Amino acid sequence: MHRSALVALSTLAVAYAQQVGTQTAEVHPPLTWQTCTAPGSCTTNNGKVVLDANWRWLHTTDGYTNCYTGNTWDASLCPDAETCAANCALDGADYTGTYGVTATGSSLKLNFVTNGANKNVGSRLYLMDTDTSYHMFKPLNQEFTFDVDVSTLPCGLNGALYFSEMDADGGMARFPTNKAGAKYGTGYCDSQCPRDLKFINGMANVEGWTPDSNSANSGTGNMGSCCSEMDVWEANSMDAAYTPHPCSTDGQTECTDDQCTGGTTGLCDPAGCDFNSFRMGDETFYGSGLTVDTTQPFTVVTQFLTSDNTTSGTLSEIRRLYVQNGQVIQNSKTSVAGLDAYDSITDDFCSAQKTAFGDDNLFAAQGGLQQMGASFAKGVVLVLSIWDDYAANMLWLDSDYPTDADASSPGVHRGNCATTSGVPADVESSAANAYVTYSNIKVGPIGSTFTSS
Repeated sequence: MHRSALVALSTLAVAYAQQVGTQTAEVHPPLTWQTCTAPGSCTTNNGKVVLDANWRWLHTTDGYTNCYTGNTWDASLCPDAETCAANCALDGADYTGTYGVTATGSSLKLNFVTNGANKNVGSRLYLMDTDTSYHMFKPLNQEFTFDVDVSTLPCGLNGALYFSEMDADGGMARFPTNKAGAKYGTGYCDSQCPRDLKFINGMANVEGWTPDSNSANSGTGNMGSCCSEMDVWEANSMDAAYTPHPCSTDGQTECTDDQCTGGTTGLCDPAGCDFNSFRMGDETFYGSGLTVDTTQPFTVVTQFLTSDNTTSGTLSEIRRLYVQNGQVIQNSKTSVAGLDAYDSITDDFCSAQKTAFGDDNLFAAQGGLQQMGASFAKGVVLVLSIWDDYAANMLWLDSDYPTDADASSPGVHRGNCATTSGVPADVESSAANAYVTYSNIKVGPIGSTFTSS
C-alpha cells in the first residue's frame, strides 16, 4: 500500500541513479523458480534477483562524492534533472553484507535491519531472466504459488510479494538517459505513484524535492511513477491481504500533481480492492496458532481466473488457497453486514465491499479486474520486499484504520495491533532481527503448482 516509504539508512547515499559506477561489481544472486504443467511436474528456471536502485550508493561518476546524502540532494551536482543524471552514477551492491539479502537455491531471505559498515533497513528486489532484463510474468488463467515464513514479522512490518507493470529493461529503451537499466534495479512504479523515487524516466526527481519531516533518508519530488500493481501478498505474523490496484496507464508512466493521487484526477487506485480475512470478518483465520498458523511456514496459492478459462480471456476472479502441513486450506469467507459470503475477489465483491465500508469505488472507476487483467496480458515484474511504513505505520494492514474512525464501523478494524504500533523507529529497534523468507516460487495452469497429502 504505502511502499514509497521504503528507505535505506546509510551514510553513503540512497537514490536512484542512471549512470553506472565502478566502485563495486554488480553480481546478481541466483534464485531458481519453477514452471509447472501438472502437480509434481515442474521445470526449474535459473533466475536471478536484483536490488532496487533506491537502496544503492549514488555518487559522482568520477569519484566518491555523494550526489544525495540523508534526504537532500547536492545542489552543485544536481541543480536540475538533466545535470544530475549526467553527474551521478549508481553502483553495485554487497547483497548480504550491506543489505541482508541471502539467496540459496529456490529460497530468498530478506533481513529487516542489517548492521554492516552502515545500517540498512528493508529491501526491494526484482526477479530477473538475465543480468539486464526482468522476468515478465503473464498471470492470466495461471496459478502463482510460493512458500513464505512470516513468523518473525510483528505489527508494523510487511513482507510483500507483488507484481508491477514495469519495463523489462528497467526503462533503458524508452529513456536514453537511463544508462543503468534493469541490471541496477531501475524503472520502479506502483499504484501509489511514489514520488520518493530519486530518478524517474531517466531524470532526477530534484524539482520540488522536499525532505520528509519524519525520515532522515527520504523525501518527495514533483514527479511520481505510476503503474498497475497486483499485491499478491502483503503480510506479517498478525494479518495478510491480497489486493489488485488497477491504473488507467499503459505501463510505467510519470505523473505530476493531482495525477499522482487517488480520486477522480488520479491515474491509479491506490487503495485497491483488498481481501484481508480479519477485515472481512473472520478474526480467527490467520495468525499465531490459527487456521493458517503464522508460527510455521506455509504455501500461498493465488489463482487468476478468466471469463473463458483461457490465457487471453478477461480477468474475472482472483482466488486464494493455502497449504500447510500437507493440508489445503480454503480461503475464509466474508462475514460483514451487507456482504454475501464471498471468498475471492470479483468485481461484484469489490462493489459490495466498497458500499458496505462506505468507501469510494476507485477500483471500478479505474477499470476493475478487466483493467488489472490488461496489465497482466502485457507482462508484469515480480517484486519481493520487506518494509516498514513511515506514512501510516502499517495500521491499514493490521490495526484500526483510519485511526480517527469508529473502530466498530465496518472495514475499520483490520487487525489486533494497537493504533500506537508500527512506528518505524520503534520497529527498527525492537524487531531489528526480523526477516521474511520467500521460497519455491511456481507458476502454471490452474491446479498445477501444489499438492496435498
